[in-house]
Amino acid sequence: MSMEAAVRPSVARRGPVSERLNVTSTGRADGPVLLLAHGFGCDQGMWRGVLPHLVADHRVVRYDLMGAGRSDTSAYDPDRYATLDGHAQDVLDICAELDLRDVTLVAHSVSTMVAVLAALQEPGRFRQLVLVAANPYFLDDPATGYSGGFSTADLAEVSAALDSNYFTWAEAFAPVIMGVPEEPELGEELTASFCRVDPDIARQLLRTMFTTDYRPLLPRVATPTLLLQCRADAMVPPSVGDHLHAQLAGSTLVQLQAIGHCPHISAPEETAAAIRAHLLTLR
Repeated sequence: MSMEAAVRPSVARRGPVSERLNVTSTGRADGPVLLLAHGFGCDQGMWRGVLPHLVADHRVVRYDLMGAGRSDTSAYDPDRYATLDGHAQDVLDICAELDLRDVTLVAHSVSTMVAVLAALQEPGRFRQLVLVAANPYFLDDPATGYSGGFSTADLAEVSAALDSNYFTWAEAFAPVIMGVPEEPELGEELTASFCRVDPDIARQLLRTMFTTDYRPLLPRVATPTLLLQCRADAMVPPSVGDHLHAQLAGSTLVQLQAIGHCPHISAPEETAAAIRAHLLTLR
């Protein structure tokens, strides 16, 4: 099966978005809103390490991306989610259903570009964006000197591995993405999380993530943005953080001491402290 193969046909079953995407809310009910959006192959539980540092004075809303965690995959629509726009609309639907305003949207990995799309569609909805391990384009672009981390040959190799056996790819790649070999249990946890995602849904999201260039959107973003980047990230070269910082007007770039692609999992205290410090500057 190729990466272009269609995923399962959608079922005409909707209902409230809070049910479809397993939306949960905790913390101070009348506090400023933090909406947490997880990355590929994960679920809202991956934020558990940062949660205790945020709930005392914020209302923290989490959800599972469609196809992940406890989301209702019977409502999966391959046309809606053929691009990240469908996921961005989910964010806006959550905000509308829960009447969330002045939102700080904290997003990891693929959800960072979901956050960018949502902020462009409804800029008045968001107070700020916090983008953790963001990459607007994973492919190298020799014509502009941009290094996204993957060559076309790299992408072809990833595509072949995904097409051959998604679970074998997940077992090999998840520990590399986690990037903390001295804590193998974290790589094992991410591997297990990857393997819980429907392979066809995962392939479609990965295809979109790896091949779509979101760089042209960046100069249009007016929402204040915090960029959190790790020292060594297999998915995000250091130059990508510099590119984002240069293209997002008024953004703040923070270089974490954490390594790997998932600092909210491997270094939750440092990640939470960086988020809180930025939140304080905007009060």
